[in-house]
Amino acid sequence: MNKLENRDNQRLVAHLMRRAGFGGTCAEIDRLSAMPYHEVVENLVHPEETSWMGEHLIRRFHHEQSAMMASYGPGEYWLYRMVTTKAPLIEKVTLFWHGIFATGYPKVIHGKVLSNQIDMLRRNGMGRLDDLLVELSRDPAMIVWLDNQENHDGAINENYGRELLELFSMGVGNYSEQDIKEASRAFTGWTIGNTEYMVLRSERDSDMPYGRIAWHFEFDERDHDSGTKDFLGERGNFDGADIIRIICEQEATARFIARHMYSFFVEDESPVPSWDHTSPKNPEAMDILVKAYFDSDHSISEMLTTLFNSNFFKSHSVRYKRMKSPAELVAGVLKLTGQLDRPRREIMDHALKMLFMGQHLHNPPSVEGWHEGDEWIETGTILERVNFASEQMGNFSYPGVSQMIDSALISQDNGDSLPQRCLDALGYFEVSENVMDVLRSLNGEENESSDDARQLIRIIAASPEFQKC
Repeated sequence: MNKLENRDNQRLVAHLMRRAGFGGTCAEIDRLSAMPYHEVVENLVHPEETSWMGEHLIRRFHHEQSAMMASYGPGEYWLYRMVTTKAPLIEKVTLFWHGIFATGYPKVIHGKVLSNQIDMLRRNGMGRLDDLLVELSRDPAMIVWLDNQENHDGAINENYGRELLELFSMGVGNYSEQDIKEASRAFTGWTIGNTEYMVLRSERDSDMPYGRIAWHFEFDERDHDSGTKDFLGERGNFDGADIIRIICEQEATARFIARHMYSFFVEDESPVPSWDHTSPKNPEAMDILVKAYFDSDHSISEMLTTLFNSNFFKSHSVRYKRMKSPAELVAGVLKLTGQLDRPRREIMDHALKMLFMGQHLHNPPSVEGWHEGDEWIETGTILERVNFASEQMGNFSYPGVSQMIDSALISQDNGDSLPQRCLDALGYFEVSENVMDVLRSLNGEENESSDDARQLIRIIAASPEFQKC
């Protein structure tokens, strides 16, 4: 493989790691690009190493995160895991589902229960959609978020049944109001065990440092509507699991999930509320993902394997076409800088930076989650984003920054300019020709120094491409 082909391969792997994780260092990409591409995908989708020692360290050094007493602790804990995990796709898929199954603190008011929901998404997010939706329906945070503890036989509450169809599986225009009522009837009795006592008991803080007592799911058969239901053209004595089985058999569900997946992992789509009257950007990609969904018995991991190996994902035309969410941006920067080699108090400041950029993990603005894509960018947030990236990437004291500078300077005999070597040191990053002209104009051709490399790396971190993946 010649130099040009090798760099193309490195850039493809870098593209994969930005989308299937939170980016990769130059050393990581060098190691991975020595493997066949499909094996890199396989290792991401089916990682051998999923253990995470960080949890034990956090319990020792950050009891406020371990206890999950408020809305910030769970977000700090999760950010640390995103940065240090050995299985980045699991965390990325968990973030994907969190944006769809949006559940927030102001109503649940229980950080431990919200963190437990993230653990549930982590365990089930890459399995069968059917199993994931059943576990979501049993999740105490979701039950409280959408009032299913108030959904009773003879007095249904339609909140969960409606959002299950509209936002979690099928999308607007693929079901009727009667289908919502019948689904809601099927989920009567899916509640929290000993609800009144557990809500009061969980508010006590006497269990520090182990956290509040979490709620648990209970099926109350006495409160379940066991009558015959008509749902999406089928008739029977359905319960919640039957409703989900029927939902997952629908082509509309496959297309809805495929479009979400394409928007999150390939390129930003139009806002979800417009999907019932706006065509997908890549209908052929939708067909490929829908086929993978049905061929694999609704397996999310098989859909992802198909997506990452596809020509539409590998295409240069979709690179840097997704705006990073604040969580992706902050986690990616911290991964490159290497600052979080152990639990540090600065994690609190980093979590606040995400908030200032418009994303408070565990606290989405509504049941629709965050409005993503270009809507992440506004006058205030873009300053926060650029300043954070530039300041962090220009800090000599961080081991990752020091390694990037050393890599750029050590490799000066390979024939590339210092700007190109700095881009490679950042994980084989690419910028537009306009940005490259700026980098070249600042580059002194002789007597290259660490200050020169540091300045170039900071400017790259402030570039428009760095805000994207």
